[in-house]
Amino acid sequence: MMKPVLIVGAGPVGLTMAVELARFGVPLRIIDKAASRSDKSKALAVWSRTLELLDRSGSAEEFVAAGMKAHAANFMSGAEVFAHINLDNVDSAYRFALMLPQPETERLLETRLESYGVRVERQAELTAITQSGDRVNSVVHYADRGEETIESEWLLGCDGAHSTVRHKLGIDFVGDTIPTDFILADVHIDGLATPNNEVAILSHEEGLLAFFPISAERFRIIADVGPSDATRRAEPTFEEVQNIVDRRYPSRIKLSNPVWTSVFTISERKVADYRLGRVFLAGDAAHVHSPAGGQGMNTGMQDAFNLAWKLALVIRGFGMSGPLLDSYTRERGPVAAQVIADSGELLRVAATRNFFAREIRNFVAHMVFGFSIVQRAMAQRLSETAIQYSDSPLSGKSAKKLPGPAVGHRIVAGAPFGSGDTPRFALIAAETDGARALVKRHASILEAAIRPPIDDKGIWLVRPDGYVALTAPAGYWEDVDQYLRRLSH
Repeated sequence: MMKPVLIVGAGPVGLTMAVELARFGVPLRIIDKAASRSDKSKALAVWSRTLELLDRSGSAEEFVAAGMKAHAANFMSGAEVFAHINLDNVDSAYRFALMLPQPETERLLETRLESYGVRVERQAELTAITQSGDRVNSVVHYADRGEETIESEWLLGCDGAHSTVRHKLGIDFVGDTIPTDFILADVHIDGLATPNNEVAILSHEEGLLAFFPISAERFRIIADVGPSDATRRAEPTFEEVQNIVDRRYPSRIKLSNPVWTSVFTISERKVADYRLGRVFLAGDAAHVHSPAGGQGMNTGMQDAFNLAWKLALVIRGFGMSGPLLDSYTRERGPVAAQVIADSGELLRVAATRNFFAREIRNFVAHMVFGFSIVQRAMAQRLSETAIQYSDSPLSGKSAKKLPGPAVGHRIVAGAPFGSGDTPRFALIAAETDGARALVKRHASILEAAIRPPIDDKGIWLVRPDGYVALTAPAGYWEDVDQYLRRLSH
């Protein structure tokens, strides 16, 4: 009998991990020290690539129905828009940023998880971890029934920026904190000049002012309010938020019905390795960065998507633990590093207070963003559809001069890859005797149906997360056979 996997943290990352493992038939327990889901909106944007991956479990449609579609982002100086990013340029079925408060994201994931017969164990706090051989022993304190030692085959730390798992293991969280305070306010707005389904980020001599739509009239406002000091700044009053908006926005807009206000600082930190023995970190437990770009939750959820199918193959005995599990840090570490760099640069460029720097930025951005290729590239980067794993240890042979997506690149074609109750690779090729024999030989790890070829000259082997694992000229079945044998033996 398989020992359960223990997931610590029932935010979006932990719940995504649990849903993926549960649908793959992996026994698990998921704990969280909070008594219930937070009622604060927190992370808002669910990007295109995350929705594509949610589609594998049939969840994307529910998410889209619950949220609001934002189709563009505007970067402004005063009333002038110096850069406009149209998300209709994204190469995806989901050409928008889905604006959905984090409690709704968690509710949808938790409901999906419960459909697999798994419930979150709440008011459960991890107090100790020990690893020995093929197991992890975790001491958990429950508010209503004392302590329990949970023996698991794997432990997954999805417990946020102040991760107990990371602290208990003594893993360094390397980086810095930006010495600036920011305020946040979720309010109703009347009179905003930009469309209510678009993001607006304004640069002013006093600093940054950003508007993120939550619903037709409700927005999140973020603004920097000066250097941090040893004393924590008090949460802003509604009047203070209105005054900041009055000074920085080029026309009069009225705020009302504040739902949530807060003050925060931004850290840019990352662990070097997402794994220590039988323990893995994911999401904010492994990396934190500026909220500019709204990619924090998405990057964490995609950590979970990446690890879950690999861990499920190993646990179910279909894959070798070495190459599969070692690829997790190798693939996701560079993604987090890029997000940290991009979001930090976006914040610094948007928040600059220097007059000449702002004038130069406005001129250059206006020129550069006039090119459709730049528009498209920026939209792909924001939506995280540009992520690729070309340098992954899971990347196999690459056929030269073959049209279509290259090894390590995401593929968009037909039904989602990785659906169902077992993580399986997919074969895209002409259906020949060789193809059918290959599928039969690797039935435990390959989809039964052979998908139509992108081009008759080639073969594409696609991972359960929709990235190309290998390409080969038509008829080179031995290349695919060797790859799958190496992965599963």
